[in-house]
Amino acid sequence: MMRQVSPSAFLTRGVAVIAIATGCNAAPPPAAPAANPSPAPPPSVASTAPSLVASAPPPAQPTGPAACGELGCKLFDTPEGAFAAVLEQQPRVLAIGEAHAQKGSENIRSSTARFTTGFLPLLSGRATDLILELMVPNPSCKKEVKEVARRQQPVTEPQAESNQNEFVVLARHAQELGVSPHVLRPSCADFDAITKAGDNDVAAMLTMIARLTTDLAKPLIDRNGSAENGKLVVAYGGALHNDIEPRPGREAFSFGPELKAHSGGRYVELDLIVPEFVKDSETWRALPWYRHYDPQRAPGKTTLYNPSPGSYVLIFPRS
Repeated sequence: MMRQVSPSAFLTRGVAVIAIATGCNAAPPPAAPAANPSPAPPPSVASTAPSLVASAPPPAQPTGPAACGELGCKLFDTPEGAFAAVLEQQPRVLAIGEAHAQKGSENIRSSTARFTTGFLPLLSGRATDLILELMVPNPSCKKEVKEVARRQQPVTEPQAESNQNEFVVLARHAQELGVSPHVLRPSCADFDAITKAGDNDVAAMLTMIARLTTDLAKPLIDRNGSAENGKLVVAYGGALHNDIEPRPGREAFSFGPELKAHSGGRYVELDLIVPEFVKDSETWRALPWYRHYDPQRAPGKTTLYNPSPGSYVLIFPRS
């Protein structure tokens, strides 16, 4: 039986990545590039991730959408058509948020897997960089990392074990398509601050993720220059961090407002939702589009909501 979605589905997969860094069986993530050139992929990742360069599908043309209700809702024949409609906003920053796949859902393709094969090829030649919510701590921080991993276990334990490897595969495919992947590199002091936060350790982790992502993204945005050249930076992670208008009390968890300002307003928030993951729970009901979503309406179509300017929710067709 599939587990009910908990808030951890929208939070962080940091501890899973810490597990990579501390010697679990998953393949290590790629090193972040120092400048424009893409880093060489680690052999372990290259050997497990099939090439997208030769097999990438041609860019999909957006199909004519049909209106489906409030919140600027439109139906598309394909997910690629809906994604192309979002790209028409010409953002300098495209911040992708997802509900992380949960244990028990391994037979359903995750948002990460669908983004990798369906959407990433459409960004080839346009996206310059991909910032992933993958944390690779300083190897000298073993004690601090172990303690943070223990504290974060209630957040990451319900998540599917395949999540971390799917992010690694996404990074590898991005490299093949000429998009430089970047990971988050917290310091020993960052982890020490989390352990000292006590009961606020989850909040401290979420705040750190937003800060590190912001610090990574700003120079990349500046390097790309104005939106006139069509180049953009992509951030990919949990659907809590990309909010343009974070809920009260969660402002520190989101890089949305700061990166929107830094990009001159050319910031687009896009949440990717697998319909089989949506449950009638408090976490899901709190989302602005939930009460408008009818899973029985055109289940074979892709639903695209536009709840507010610059904010989109893409719900894939049912499997």
